[in-house]
Amino acid sequence: MTKKTWQKPTITQHQAGITNKHGAAAMKTYDDKIDGVAYKDLINQYGSPLFIISEKQLRNNARNLIRAFKSRYPKVIHGWSYKTNYLGAICNVLHDQGSWAEVVSEFEYQKARALGIPGKNIIFNGPHKERPILEQAIEEGAKIHVDHLDELYLIEQIAKEKQKTVPITMRLNFNTGFTEPWSRFGFNIESGQAIDVAKRIGSSEYLNLNGLHSHIGTFVLDPQAYAVQVQIMCNFMEAVEIQTGTSIESIDIGGGFGSRNSLQGTYLPPEQVVPTFDQYAEVICNTLLQATENREANGKERPLLILESGRSVVDDTEVLASSVVANKRMPDGKKAVVMDAGVNIMFTSFWYNHNVRPIRQLSGVPEDVVLYGPLCMNIDVMRHHISIPPVNIGDVLVFSPVGAYNNTQWMQFIEYRPNVVMVRESGEVNLVREAEDLSVMIAQERLPKDLVNTFKITTDKR
Repeated sequence: MTKKTWQKPTITQHQAGITNKHGAAAMKTYDDKIDGVAYKDLINQYGSPLFIISEKQLRNNARNLIRAFKSRYPKVIHGWSYKTNYLGAICNVLHDQGSWAEVVSEFEYQKARALGIPGKNIIFNGPHKERPILEQAIEEGAKIHVDHLDELYLIEQIAKEKQKTVPITMRLNFNTGFTEPWSRFGFNIESGQAIDVAKRIGSSEYLNLNGLHSHIGTFVLDPQAYAVQVQIMCNFMEAVEIQTGTSIESIDIGGGFGSRNSLQGTYLPPEQVVPTFDQYAEVICNTLLQATENREANGKERPLLILESGRSVVDDTEVLASSVVANKRMPDGKKAVVMDAGVNIMFTSFWYNHNVRPIRQLSGVPEDVVLYGPLCMNIDVMRHHISIPPVNIGDVLVFSPVGAYNNTQWMQFIEYRPNVVMVRESGEVNLVREAEDLSVMIAQERLPKDLVNTFKITTDKR
């Protein structure tokens, strides 16, 4: 008989509807598999914690996004937002579905090229583009989105040196009345700056303004915000074409669609507050069709619609399986559970209440619990409040959805970053990113010779 661990008796406040431990119902909400593969088997083979990607869900999301928009508007392109998750396996699944690459730095541009994406299928955003990467992007025909005047002048200088005309897209910012304006990026419409810049581009023999871009925010839950965005951009497009004689070929509305995650501070579940792709598409495409209905009559084509959706495409395609390493009771009597995964690898814990499920049926009285990670920081909290029955050391809890921004914003801090696997549509499991070890952590370090083996044991001769 196994001897139970003694704990100091405490008084636990029961939740409404829960009787004592003899009348409490067993917890039935658990998930033991992902796409038919047992979590237990994955943990046994690849260790804990473990990120697990569903290829099936990823492809379904990409198909549903494109279907929702292409069924309502004739010309649509999705640019996969690399910053959301630039694991090669995820990027190439989406490229296989037809998505372009949307990048915001030299690193991301080089990553896209290394994955086989031609420059002409790369959307190059971001406020920091040095001359060498701009020269490469221009040479390879990337779709360059200009963020500020210094970048504009540099592109013009490169184009003049190469004696060629470079097509560019202007990034715009403006107030929709729905979200806080992202005014640090691009050129402002309300102040008149944007139209002045458009005229400046129009006067250059080395630049061709053929696209407009804006991004109105993140986790935008009201599709009507995009209706205002599209209308403002179309009005600006018409003004630019009249005043400069140029022809705008594309309108890029950025990203910002919500995912099936629960923002901290919200009360309704994401299923009730987050619009579907169809709901976003209905508003966006209807507005764009109405705003451009006279173009064909005037001999112009409707603009290409570009989407940069990231979070909504990838978030619910990945989970994090983490094991319980300790149970403890806090001074205020609240129960705490320590996990082997922390905010160093699940950065989004700071603003989401992630869904948490055990991989086996738990029993006992549910109790309000705080889930801590393994880091030596008070802020290493995976969930501040969650009601679950008792868990044992070694029990596995699955956090979801975690596919957006965790594999790009995770940190090399205290703990090694773990394995990442992908469950393929065939049921096969592939390791797509290997766990770190000490050799990885110190690979970039360079230790001066006089600092090798400096520790000395001293003898106190007093």
